[in-house]
Amino acid sequence: MINIKIEISENGFLPKYMTEGSSGADLYASSDTTIEPFDVSLVPTGIRVQIPSGYEIQIRPRSGFSLKNKILILNTPGTIDSDYRGEIKVIMFNLNREKFYIKRGDRIAQMVVAKVEKANFVEDKIDETERGDGGFGHTG
Repeated sequence: MINIKIEISENGFLPKYMTEGSSGADLYASSDTTIEPFDVSLVPTGIRVQIPSGYEIQIRPRSGFSLKNKILILNTPGTIDSDYRGEIKVIMFNLNREKFYIKRGDRIAQMVVAKVEKANFVEDKIDETERGDGGFGHTG
């Protein structure tokens, strides 16, 4: 387990793992937000984090929240890099025909801490495979 330094605004909440086996810690809205039908909103969490080098935080939907409310999190998973120091905000899209209201303290997303490997990109001819450049739906 690694330590993540966190600053919480007066309206923010500490992220919380809801079960012993949870991979993601729930994130909470730090203010009331209204998302218009078929529109996008940036929902603040009121937290800033200091992620150790070699790690990232991924922002993902909470499955129950998405299913129950028809709200998507765009740019999923969103990546918080180790050198970012701004407030974590969640990009949310409303699939409803009515406005969607988020209240301060609602659990809106989850964050997963993940190890990151850096690559050394080397320009060279790549090997061929049986699949080749077969893309979307090519296997039926």
